[in-house]
Amino acid sequence: MFKVRTYNQISKKGLERLPVDSYSLQDDCDQADAILLRSYKMQEKDISPTVRAIARAGAGVNNIPLDVCTTKGIPVFNAPGANANAVKELVLAGMLLSSRGILSGIDYVNSLQGQYSDAELSTLLEAEKKRFKGGELAGRTLGVVGLGAIGSRIADMALSLGMKVLGYDPALSVEAAWRLPSSVERMDSMAAVMSHADFITLHLPVLESTINIINSDILASCNASTVLLNFSREQIVDTSAIVESLESGNLGKYISDFPSSKLMGRKDCILMPHIGASTDEAEDNCAVMVAEQLRDFLENGNITNAVNFPSLKMFRDGGFRLTLTNDNVPKILGNITTILADANINVIDLLNKSRGEIAYNIIDVTERPSAEVLASLSAIEGVINVRLL
Repeated sequence: MFKVRTYNQISKKGLERLPVDSYSLQDDCDQADAILLRSYKMQEKDISPTVRAIARAGAGVNNIPLDVCTTKGIPVFNAPGANANAVKELVLAGMLLSSRGILSGIDYVNSLQGQYSDAELSTLLEAEKKRFKGGELAGRTLGVVGLGAIGSRIADMALSLGMKVLGYDPALSVEAAWRLPSSVERMDSMAAVMSHADFITLHLPVLESTINIINSDILASCNASTVLLNFSREQIVDTSAIVESLESGNLGKYISDFPSSKLMGRKDCILMPHIGASTDEAEDNCAVMVAEQLRDFLENGNITNAVNFPSLKMFRDGGFRLTLTNDNVPKILGNITTILADANINVIDLLNKSRGEIAYNIIDVTERPSAEVLASLSAIEGVINVRLL
């Protein structure tokens, strides 16, 4: 029976992917095999020695101490793309709200309550509607910074609306490139996107290289009509630089679900709670994805969408399965196979892959390794943990 400690409220559809006959879900457990959470700010003290994996039902993992987890040999799973459609639709809403007098029109209509008859109201609004005239999205240019699961969907949506799309992503993966519509014009720099787009939407992770990447220097490339949308991460934008650019005329409007006291109350900002992924469907999708990944790791040792471990998946074809996590240094794999050979244990199949300073191995063997063999494997210098599945 695997014990899974849950933080926050996890979608029922996700929890249902963990069978009750082999998984015990608890919101208070000191000896958990795994942790499943959403936005809970995890500390090192929350990670007991028994924890083998952590799963975040969402894309961002800034609330999890990744360095600590990696050192302990704990993969941290997330759900990239599971909330992509929800964010895509909110970006569309942000562009519409910024280009048409929708919010101001609603406020104006509500301010007239109880003052006029329906006939008078109809005449008045017909005369006043020109105050709320805006522009259409068709024919305008959207710049997408970050062309991953969300950015590629937004690019495709914008093209279907008749917009021109410019894209920039310095770390575009092969998988993401395949998802990207061929009509998207790839740009060589963020400044090029900023200077040519009417709307710019940000979809970057928080890395050391992306913190405050939207700053005064890059905003200088914008113009007085540019609309910047940030439904990605608060830390990638320098809020003070946004204020300066709005006031100087280098930026037209700022739309975000990361409110700041420096921006609240401004007519050139549309701010809302952090609701980019707040749909029932997105919460279900995220929970289902990470629950399935967590189960596959606990039962089979396979790793999919771990932010700190290499992806590694091997089908089971009989025998017994070992998984080993180790420092990414020479000779460890050789030492592992030597110990197995000395114990007359034949290897059926083996996969080894590294990511940064960590390496991970899946090894299927013909005989069940004894406690002594497992102890010898664990004693290899550089080996972090060993599991027999």
